[in-house]
Amino acid sequence: MRPNVEPMAAKTILNRVRVPAMPFDWSINPYRGCQHGCSFCYARSTHAFLGQPADDTFQRHIFWKEGAPDILRRQLARLARQGRMPDHVAIGTATDPYQPLEAKAMLTRGCLEALADYGVPFSVTTRSPLVLRDLDILLRARVLSVNISLHTLDMAIWRRFEPASPAPRRRLETIGRLADAGVPVTVFAAPMLPYLTDSRETAAELAEACRSRGAGRAMIDFLRLQTPEVKQWFFGVLERHYPGLVPVYGKLFYLRAGLPDSYLRPARERVAAEFRRRGLTGSDESARKPDDGRIGGAADAGYAAAPGETRAIEADGFMSGAFRSSGCALVQLTLF
Repeated sequence: MRPNVEPMAAKTILNRVRVPAMPFDWSINPYRGCQHGCSFCYARSTHAFLGQPADDTFQRHIFWKEGAPDILRRQLARLARQGRMPDHVAIGTATDPYQPLEAKAMLTRGCLEALADYGVPFSVTTRSPLVLRDLDILLRARVLSVNISLHTLDMAIWRRFEPASPAPRRRLETIGRLADAGVPVTVFAAPMLPYLTDSRETAAELAEACRSRGAGRAMIDFLRLQTPEVKQWFFGVLERHYPGLVPVYGKLFYLRAGLPDSYLRPARERVAAEFRRRGLTGSDESARKPDDGRIGGAADAGYAAAPGETRAIEADGFMSGAFRSSGCALVQLTLF
């Protein structure tokens, strides 16, 4: 089924991120909604801000920001006159900037060209090999990292939880081609799914595959179900494919957005250990203290209203505080 694609007016493309813990000051998201349809994507709930339901409409009704590259160039020109050029722009902190629509719309490519022309450092987060189309720009731009999201090599798990995203094999190939070209690559091994992708064996397989393709580092984090809309959708997928895990997950996520420390700490240690052995994470990855994940507690600190924008929410459910002192890539909050 073809998605319903609709242009939306935007006054700004480069959005200020006013979160001190973040390693960047600005974000860019050319699209609202995502054709990849990942069941755990936090951004599903943001469709409500557009008057859309948070069900599969999120992947079937896509909004694109009309004239995004030109708007961005005007913003950059104004910032240049003011002497306030960004030190780090994070692209794709919410929906994938290289989802299938980008092949035709080329909004992300236009934004990369603008950032490259102005010499602005940036990172890109994606699941798609379409990023290789823009290798010519990446090689002349100030690229801090291309972040490839990949949390499993299991084909069944991939198909069930990320139904329309590129296959793990294609993402590994993308890592290899980027690395061979000299582009810095970070693997976002997230979100790890309890009892499905977080065993020592599966972590070792994933870590070795990423290392062998030339990834420079990895960021690891576990599933978070930050809003009721996302939790309801995820549990629907879980019940359809893994009904025996529904009561288990029900206990893990009861009245909380994240996993309890009793599960999270040992799970994070065994996964991180495999990436650490291959030189992809810092030595203190498992030493940090995670928040308790309770709704309304420290885990929700990323929710902050910004004038004229939607709320700042963790990308793919990743928590910022967990990475302040680790050797991993810091996670990205987003403003649309």
